[in-house]
Parts: sequence; C-alpha cells; structure tokens
Amino acid sequence: MSESLGSAVPLGTAEPPPAPVAEPRPHVAQRVRPLRRPGRWIVSAAVLVLVAQLVHGLATNPFFQWDRFQYWFLRPTILDGLLITLEVTLYSALSGLLGGVLLALARLSRSPVLRAVSWVYIWLFRSVPLIVVLLFLYNFSALYRTLSLGVPFGPAFLTFDESRLATDMAVAVVGLSLNEAAYAAEVVRGGILSVDQGQHEAAAALGLPKGYQFTRIVLPQALRSIVPNYVNQLIGLIKGTSLVFYVSLLDLFGSVQSMGSTYPGDIVPLLLVATVWYLILTSVVSVVQFHVERYYARGALRTLPPTPLRRLRTGLRDLRARIRKEAAR
Repeated sequence: MSESLGSAVPLGTAEPPPAPVAEPRPHVAQRVRPLRRPGRWIVSAAVLVLVAQLVHGLATNPFFQWDRFQYWFLRPTILDGLLITLEVTLYSALSGLLGGVLLALARLSRSPVLRAVSWVYIWLFRSVPLIVVLLFLYNFSALYRTLSLGVPFGPAFLTFDESRLATDMAVAVVGLSLNEAAYAAEVVRGGILSVDQGQHEAAAALGLPKGYQFTRIVLPQALRSIVPNYVNQLIGLIKGTSLVFYVSLLDLFGSVQSMGSTYPGDIVPLLLVATVWYLILTSVVSVVQFHVERYYARGALRTLPPTPLRRLRTGLRDLRARIRKEAAR
C-alpha cells in the first residue's frame, strides 16, 4: 500500500509530454545497378580489334587485287554462270523436295515394302558422296546406251538414246535431285513426327479424311520444324552446285575456274567474286527463311519475333534514351 502511494504522481504536478513519434521517410526509388562483368568487356574489345585488323588487311593488302575484283564481278561470263547456278538450284530444290516428301511418306507408311525401299534409298544416297553420283551419271551411257519403256521383262514400246537425253544440265539436275531427296526425306519425316500425337487423334476423332488431316492439320504444324532444317539443306545445295563443274557444266564456280585458267594472275580476285556471289545467294535464302518461319509461327507464339529492321530501330531508340538519361545527370 505504501509502495503504491509512493509511486503515484503528486497532485498538482503536470504529466510529462509524450515522446515524439518519428515520421516515416518518403520512399525513394533506388536504381538497381547491373552486375559488372569486366571479362565480357575485355573479350568484346579483343574481338573488335581482331575484326578491325581483318577488315584492314582485306582493304589494304594488294594481293587481293580489288580493282580486278570489280572488273570481274559483273562480267557476262560470270553472270551466265550465276544464271546456270540459279537454274540448277531451282530445279534440284523443287524435285528434291517432292522426292523427299514421297520418301518420307513411304517411310511412315504401313507397307513394309515401301518402308524398306525408302530406307535403302536414303541409306544409299546419304552414304555415297555427291561427286561420285554426278560422275556416275555422267558416264551412265557406258553402262546403258539406250533406255526403253514397255512391259517389265517383256517387249519395249519406246526406246531412247541415253546420250541425247543425258545433257550436262540434265545430269547435274538429276544427280543433285537424287542426293537432295534423301536428305529432304529425313527433314520432312522429322517434321511430321514432331507434331504431337494428340493432334492426329483429334483429327481422327472429328472424322476428317486422311488427306485433309495431313494437309490442313499435320503439315502446317510440321512446317515449323521442316522450314529451318530444309533451308539449311537448300543453302548446302547452292554450294553443292559448284560440283557440276566436273560434269562439264559451267556454273558460277565453273566460270570462275575457266577464267582462272585463262588469266592465272586473276585467280584470287576471281575466287573472291565467287565467294561474294555465294554469300549474296545464301543471304537472300536466309531472309526468305526468316519470313517463312515468322509466318508459320503465328499459331505457336503470342507475339511474333520482330524483324531485323525493327530490332535495329528499337536498339537505336533505347541507346538514345540511355544517352539522354546519362546526360541529364
């Protein structure tokens, strides 16, 4: 009782003021600084130095003879060879893709005969070098002088002279098409197998015909996998046309080789001419590949990938905004 009275506040004395409450500090946005990576900057600087040295060497080395390169680049002989290269590539790509689709469907069929024949064809032409196929077809008339159509193991109704049919262009297109069909078959088969099995079952459940299922449901989805792989084959086909020079067809590489033997002092600039033209052709194919992939990606991606021009514009806009922000500080 005494302790409680002693601890009480005496009458007439004022109570102590309450302790001041600290006001909350306003929220200040802090910039998150990215992790510094000096190794990346060092490697990037080293790569830029090497690229600059390479460009400087190409521009200043007199051995490349850029004046002769400019002279040969648009010569009629080179352009004629380039036209032959384009023709051989076009015919071989179309016929090779058609043959590849048929071979892929044969490998996926339920017929053991079709599966076996398709497998043997693909195995054979993927094993034999292309130059061997071209040389074999070029000398095919030594084995079969005439070709005939008629009853199997019976009389012939039509007979053809093989030497007249086997022109240089025909030998090149047939040889490249046979080789291309073997690789295209595996590309098409892989694209078809990449489609989810549920898509096949859903199409069958709707009662759609087999042909409609393939053309409208399976093939559009398979093309997302087929296009990039087959474009790689097409780029290889463009470079593979350089081998038709060995069957006496003067394509781009054949024209360069012919002019190089006539003008031995211009071998290096002529090889550079062929290199630049092959780079142009493959670059055009790559641009077409990008737009075709972008078209078939509409059903798989929410947002389509930006074009290279749009990426460049976005990068320049971000760079300007960053420079202005740094200047404002």
